[in-house]
Amino acid sequence: MRASVFGHGQLRLYLLGLLAERPMHGYELIQELSNRFGGTYAPSAGTVYPRLTRLQEEGLIVARSDGRRTVHEITDAGRALVAERRGDLDALRAEVDESVQRLAGDVRASVDEAMRALRADLAASATAPSRPRRDRDRDDAGARTTARRAAEEADELLTAFRHDLRAQLRTAAARGALPDAVLPLLRARLAETRAAIDALLRD
Repeated sequence: MRASVFGHGQLRLYLLGLLAERPMHGYELIQELSNRFGGTYAPSAGTVYPRLTRLQEEGLIVARSDGRRTVHEITDAGRALVAERRGDLDALRAEVDESVQRLAGDVRASVDEAMRALRADLAASATAPSRPRRDRDRDDAGARTTARRAAEEADELLTAFRHDLRAQLRTAAARGALPDAVLPLLRARLAETRAAIDALLRD
């Protein structure tokens, strides 16, 4: 979910809902929004602060100085509006959760598919019937050539996988749409694949 999919007044309502939970300064609200969206959306200061100013002008929040920061606190009128719009706010939060889960699922599926393809290629190479010893001795040069080509193909697979996934991750990061779950998932899948490859190479 991104800023462009917010309907009229939805981001304003979401901010008011956050302030109904506790007073926050502007940067805290931006961080809280990013956390609620699982890293898939982080609004800019230029998006958040004008809406806070509007909420203050409408008497729905008040701003007070806390050292060098300005803390925003919801008013009774703001709480009444949140209560009145509770259904809309709950629906908006459900939409956010669904969007975050869908994106995380897409990333997991992409990583899993690449890992399955790599494991299948490695398993096929490992289970291919070997030639009799006398044939290997007679055609040792050919065997080395075949092994070298297999290693080159594996290197190409890894390079393509890294290139494609890195492009996806960088694009998502540039949009501010990289879920927190991506890195743990990537580490786990790569560790799993590395262990499988190590086991095959030791055989």
